[in-house]
Amino acid sequence: MTERDPARPALDETALRAALGGRWRRIDVVEQTGSTNADLLARATDGDDIDGAVLAAEHQSAGRGRQGREWSAPPRSQLSLSVGVAAAAVPTAAWGWLPLATGVAVADALADHGLTVGLKWPNDVLAGPGDAPGKLAGILAEVAAPAKTIVVGLGLNVAMTAAEAPTPQATSLAMLGAPTDRTALAVAVLDALAARIAAWRAAGGADAGLIADYTARSVTLGRQVRALLPGGQTVAGVAESIDELGRLCVATGTETVAVAAGDVTHLRPV
Repeated sequence: MTERDPARPALDETALRAALGGRWRRIDVVEQTGSTNADLLARATDGDDIDGAVLAAEHQSAGRGRQGREWSAPPRSQLSLSVGVAAAAVPTAAWGWLPLATGVAVADALADHGLTVGLKWPNDVLAGPGDAPGKLAGILAEVAAPAKTIVVGLGLNVAMTAAEAPTPQATSLAMLGAPTDRTALAVAVLDALAARIAAWRAAGGADAGLIADYTARSVTLGRQVRALLPGGQTVAGVAESIDELGRLCVATGTETVAVAAGDVTHLRPV
């Protein structure tokens, strides 16, 4: 898509700053970059204070998902952004709840736009009819060094068509018939995310409201799942709960295993 294509207008950086200046310290929009997460991490490595920084890109040429997987989309078909979050006030053990809180914030924002979504542990936002909804958004959290700061990246499929989708499992707001104004969506998502981050910091982790809201929107809890863990080990059973560290607790029938990281496959509802 070209810069003048009216079907996919540019993000309005001025409007973003006007609407969100009280919530976020710095907001930048770039036409293209490799990865907004990588850019904020590099700033932190160089000694910049990235807390409260938002970096959005009209196109990412080297977007990444969990475990280094590539994620690509045509220019201006996604809402692609990363934020910096100072985490020194929160115990390290509770940092795992930050990407989960981000998913809840996305759900909050999309609910205001008339769309109900589900959250698949740990980092996917799903939407669509039936028992096999499509992946609408992905979240990637990475720790910046040397400061205790976390960079949280979000890729939300907005104007992408089925032919442009990187996998058959992907969906977009356009494919679902939902609103596709990326500037309005960015305002809604960043406003909801700022509120969730403030509550996470104040509670020193997940508060009762976050736990309840995540549980209500989870499409993983209560299901038979199979988790492929780092190192190749597999855990299968019922996804029972999310613990205080943000881990998925899977009851195998003989024990309950707390999964901190891994690829989770939904098998069937219980």
